[in-house]
Amino acid sequence: EGWITEDARFNEFVRANYRNEYELARAMRDYIESVVSCKMTEEEVIYLAVQLKYADIKKRKERKMGFFDRFKKDKGIELTAPMKGKCVSIKEVPDPTFAEEILGKGIAVIPQDGHVYAPADGKISTVFPTGHAVGITTADGAEILIHIGLDTVELKGEPFEQKVKEGQDVKKGDLLVVADWTRSKASGKETITPMIICNSDAYEQVETFTGKDVETTDAVMKLHPAK
Repeated sequence: EGWITEDARFNEFVRANYRNEYELARAMRDYIESVVSCKMTEEEVIYLAVQLKYADIKKRKERKMGFFDRFKKDKGIELTAPMKGKCVSIKEVPDPTFAEEILGKGIAVIPQDGHVYAPADGKISTVFPTGHAVGITTADGAEILIHIGLDTVELKGEPFEQKVKEGQDVKKGDLLVVADWTRSKASGKETITPMIICNSDAYEQVETFTGKDVETTDAVMKLHPAK
């Protein structure tokens, strides 16, 4: 075999290992020769087969990376608990407006104290004059509403001390409102506090983590944007 050149060995390698690409290259040669008055050499066919092989490898690699990128990009928007307490399903809220998700999907917290914190970085979009609710729009576009207790709008702001104002930028964990539950309970109001996503339709999935005691650093929701 000493007389076989390196080129000949390479050509045999391509024919043996890149069979599909080699056959395609031969078909392309036949077509080219049928429409153009020129002949392709075997070396040119081998070169074309190699180019077809590497083009296929590149395409496969890009497709594979694209597949994994979908998972990397969809890490979800994580929201932490707005209050310390027990995180429960929104369906446990004794108010159909929230329980039936009329305003959006979400969770609720049965609070241990009256401190309400920002569940994500964003901008205060709404502060109700009565202090019973706060709206936040995150940098990712999630529209969050924290409703502090039920029917507490009727208390005309008496139990609530607002710590933020409309248009203010906040960071996750910033104090938003302090609620005096003693006054609220004296008026017969529920302390359960829903946190809902008003633009739930913008998300393919609103994942919730309920049925557990939470600190304000614990994740209670994860929003997966629609693709």
